[in-house]
Formats: sequence, C-alpha cells, structure tokens
Amino acid sequence: MLEQIIAVLATWIMGVISALGYSGVVLLMAIESACIPLPSEIIMPFAGFLVFKGEMTLLGVALAGAIGCVVGSIPAYYLGMYGGRPLVEKYGKWVLISHKDLNWADQAFAKHGDLIIFVGRLLPAVRTFIAFPAGVARMNMTKFVLYTFVGSLTWCYLLAFAGFKMGENWESLKVYFHEFHYIIAGAGLIFVIWYVRRHFKH
Repeated sequence: MLEQIIAVLATWIMGVISALGYSGVVLLMAIESACIPLPSEIIMPFAGFLVFKGEMTLLGVALAGAIGCVVGSIPAYYLGMYGGRPLVEKYGKWVLISHKDLNWADQAFAKHGDLIIFVGRLLPAVRTFIAFPAGVARMNMTKFVLYTFVGSLTWCYLLAFAGFKMGENWESLKVYFHEFHYIIAGAGLIFVIWYVRRHFKH
C-alpha cells in the first residue's frame, strides 16, 4: 500500500517538475516544508536527474529547493506561534506538556535555535515539521529564516547531487532514504516513551 502511494506521488512530482521546471521545485519543497509530508527524497533527486539530462543546473535546483523550504516554513512557523502556542498553553497538560516544558523549549530555541533548525533541516521527517515548534517557541524570525535557508540549501544540494550522480538510476535512492525514515521514526518513538515515563514519574 505504501509503495503504491509513493509511486503515485513520484509520478505526480515528476509531472510537476517536468512542466514547471525550477518553479515546480519551489512549489513542491514549499509544500514539504509546510508540515505536509511530501517526500523531498523524490523531489530533489528527480531534479538532479534533470540536471544529469542537461535541462537544469545543480546550483539552480538547490537554490529553488531552499527558497521553497523558506516559503513553506514561514506559514508553518506562524501557525505554531499564533495557533499552536495558545493550544499548548491551554491544553498541553492533557498531552503531558507542562509550562516548564514550554519554557525549556523557549530557552532552547533562543540559545540554540540556529543549530536546532540547521540540523533539523538535514533529518528526514523532522525537517517537514520543525518550523511548527520553532513558531511555538517564538524563535527569532531572522535566525529562523537564515538557518532554514542554509540547512535546506545543504539538504537540497546533497539530494540533487545524488540524483545527478545516479543518472538514470536515481529512483534507487528512494529505498535508502525511506529506510532512514524508519530509523528517525524509531528514535522518535524511543524519545516519546522516555518523555511519557519521565512525566508520569513527576
């Protein structure tokens, strides 16, 4: 079932990029960064494949991807700030999020937000949703945009370069990146278990 969904998405993604070029990359990466799980592991390697075919440039697709990430992240950031934060403050206790946790997140993003955003943009799955908690924590907007762009440019360039190097075999990259998704999901599950146990202890 999952493979069928990915196949349909891949066909649609390839159609959008083939029709719109760089604008298509911007659009798709904006969707992916707006908390909508559209796989950049298909978007950017296919763009790299088009670089291999001579239809695009590597720097061009990387910049387009990074710009799209910034465009999609901004509404997700403000959604976290104006929508997510009041909900967390009012109902957070029902999902084991205390005001102490919220204060900790505020301090973490204030002190290390640049590193959190940069690293988060290099992690599959995490990169899709990282803008929302940054908004909840009210991270400095200038830093948020800057490190979103830098981290996304790095990610987009690496994926596009991999697609370029793989040439006609770019689709085989999807297997490896989706396996990495499972690793990230497993790490996330371990964190959730630890978090729940810690809060019930208190």
